[in-house]
Amino acid sequence: MNLAGAIALITGAGRGIGRTLALTLARNGTEVVLTARTKSELDLVRNEITSEGGKAQTLEGDLTNDRDIERMFRHIRETFGRLDILVNNAGIGRFAPIKDLAVHEFDAMWNLNMRALFLCTQQALPLMIPQRRGAIVNISSLAGKNAFVGGGGYSATKWALLGFSKTLMLEVREHNIRVVTICPGSVDTTFSPAANDPTRSEKIIHPQDIADTLITVLTLPDRTMVSEIDIRPTNPK
Repeated sequence: MNLAGAIALITGAGRGIGRTLALTLARNGTEVVLTARTKSELDLVRNEITSEGGKAQTLEGDLTNDRDIERMFRHIRETFGRLDILVNNAGIGRFAPIKDLAVHEFDAMWNLNMRALFLCTQQALPLMIPQRRGAIVNISSLAGKNAFVGGGGYSATKWALLGFSKTLMLEVREHNIRVVTICPGSVDTTFSPAANDPTRSEKIIHPQDIADTLITVLTLPDRTMVSEIDIRPTNPK
């Protein structure tokens, strides 16, 4: 894919991994549409992109609200008439032993980490299939492959995401649409406890590492697709 001139929608783009993905795509010539719940955070990212000469738009919204998702994609259809890249990055984690995990916390993770991703993907495909090109990038986690105490609810959403992504890849590859799932370990953002530990943050994954991986998989030759990639620290000790 030629990233220059492409149109990308990034969810959870106001901070952390999503912010870095948006900045990196814009630096490669992609026009980015940023969405998250907090307008002030989106505005900061957009301003940073435009100050560097990039193109960005913001769409404030709650991905657990079906009408907000419909509004976002209606804007994309009316403004661009196409979508080349969808980055499903938004997600939350609530960590507790299963016996203590509140139902509303489980539901919140499921609704954002999986249901919203499903709805965004459904909205994106009618734009990508007719143009016979596109990429859907799902940001998962190594928690979707490894169990850990306190992660029953979060890991369940990420295991589901992997199953969803594998099926989606098989269904849309005939339309020249790539489906890429990126599974990082702990990343140096506010999501991770390591963000408050400077000695550890030097060893764990940084958001830019995820962004560099994204650029690599998107710019492979058209004949090639990386469908799933794990990212770990080289030496976490």
